[in-house]
Amino acid sequence: MEIIKKYFPNLTPEQQQQFSTMLKLYPEWNEKINVISRKDIENLEVNHILHSMALAKFVQLMPGTAVMDLGTGGGFPGLPLAVLFPQATFHLVDRVGKKLKVAQDIATQAGVTNVTFQHGDVLEVKGQFHFVVSRAVMPLPDMVKLVRRFIAKDNINSIPNGLLCLKGGTLEQELQPYKREVLVDDISSYFKEDFFKTKKIVYLPL
Repeated sequence: MEIIKKYFPNLTPEQQQQFSTMLKLYPEWNEKINVISRKDIENLEVNHILHSMALAKFVQLMPGTAVMDLGTGGGFPGLPLAVLFPQATFHLVDRVGKKLKVAQDIATQAGVTNVTFQHGDVLEVKGQFHFVVSRAVMPLPDMVKLVRRFIAKDNINSIPNGLLCLKGGTLEQELQPYKREVLVDDISSYFKEDFFKTKKIVYLPL
């Protein structure tokens, strides 16, 4: 929890409690359902929760913002963002029901009430969203095809509505079709841990 508080010193007591609950419950759940790699669960705070929170360094979501987290798995990045932005709403979607069950239980126990969950394919989702977020789910061109129709027309944030992805590795090829519109931000400019040296935020207005 100390690393989270280092980068987000203005968390309310309620938010601190919610993150503490996550840090306690994910390892317990991981013993039953492999939501996070067993080798990586000890890095939960930095590699999963803080990584998800990087998006909050890139854009501050205004009250009333609607976000879909596509391929959320056990709740990343949607759950940590929902804690940070209680006046926004988050719809977490995944095809793997057992992972979604973990995210749902942790949200309930942590008292995160601004989230909804949907088990199934993104094509079954209804509604409009200001942003679609994802963490290493699929190449950008494939994602754009799936989510463009969900992007709302009303812009209420400091940046236009669109796609916000957390990615790592070599991105040149998948970003090539969007090189004039896409913005790539180094997470290492916000967080100094070694894990973030190659991690990026990829933003594409849609």
